Amino acid sequence: MTDLATLQDSALSRIAAADDAEALEALRIEYLGKQGSISALMKTLGKMSPEERQEQAPKIQGARTAVADAIAARKDAFEAEELERRLASERLDLTLPAPQAPKGSVHPVSQVMDELAEIFADLGFSVATGPEIEDDWHNFTALNMAETHPARAMHDTFYFPDRDADGNRMLLRTHTSPVQIRSMMKQGAPIRIIAPGRVYRSDSDATHTPMFHQVEGLVIDRDINLGHLKWTLETFLKAFFERDDIVLRLRPSYFPFTEPSVEVDVGWENVNGRKVLGGDGDAPGHGWMELLGSGMVNRRVIEFAGLDPDEWQGFAFGVGVDRLAMLKYGMDDLRAFFDGDQRWLDHYGFSPFDQPTLSAGVGAGA
Repeated sequence: MTDLATLQDSALSRIAAADDAEALEALRIEYLGKQGSISALMKTLGKMSPEERQEQAPKIQGARTAVADAIAARKDAFEAEELERRLASERLDLTLPAPQAPKGSVHPVSQVMDELAEIFADLGFSVATGPEIEDDWHNFTALNMAETHPARAMHDTFYFPDRDADGNRMLLRTHTSPVQIRSMMKQGAPIRIIAPGRVYRSDSDATHTPMFHQVEGLVIDRDINLGHLKWTLETFLKAFFERDDIVLRLRPSYFPFTEPSVEVDVGWENVNGRKVLGGDGDAPGHGWMELLGSGMVNRRVIEFAGLDPDEWQGFAFGVGVDRLAMLKYGMDDLRAFFDGDQRWLDHYGFSPFDQPTLSAGVGAGA
């Protein structure tokens, strides 16, 4: 067997004299690699008798440990020298701007919902919410929509195979109107609420998506008439679009849950190829745009909610939140709201610090 002490001394001397990390790695392979000289001695232990192995194993293992420790210490010394060299030669320019950290933004839909809540809170409305998975009684029947109404067809909404404990069919709500029913049944009258939230319908094209956002308003009190509705809508739209020249046109229409019912048109003009709300729609260069539906709450709906329609009257209205955002902030494709494109979000998103306030203008910071 090779003189182990001589082998160890030679290895330690060469390790101490190594000039760089590459030379040190070569020595590690020469002594401790799979084909290394000390590794070869370790392999011979299996061929020795128990007595010889008991005598030689501690010596060979000791030599291996000494060489490995010397290599590790020399490697640490090289790394320390390299660090000292870099610290002496490199400089950090503290005057350079720090890399900009990624930041999130408030989605335009969330921003508009906050603006709506701010405006209607000033008018004395509270915000009401309800389940997005509804039963057909709250979604249709209580809103005076008969069993044969086409909106109940499978191709017009999303039904679940399950039924609730009373046997009602379950579905994704098609409007936030069920919140009005639930609020009247729970709170009674008088009541003044808005109901924003997600709704679902089986539509999917350039102007419709299967899920979108809607806000509805409800007022139930004594001696309520269409004049109260028109004033509320004018006040709301002037505050939301931050223009005093908003002009409304009410057209007779039909909805099962209101009677009489009116479509609400808003005057607009073309400014640099974009429709901007404001002005009389009959004025030269202007036009009318249908914006929302509304009307006086149907007597049957008031009865379904457990109230006396001879004592209580009210009005209701509904409008798409996504459409309001498009008209105010200039988006031209509804589908982009739900694509999750970071570039779109960076462009149209709002700072979380830009909270809408009536004193500063609900659209301030846009």
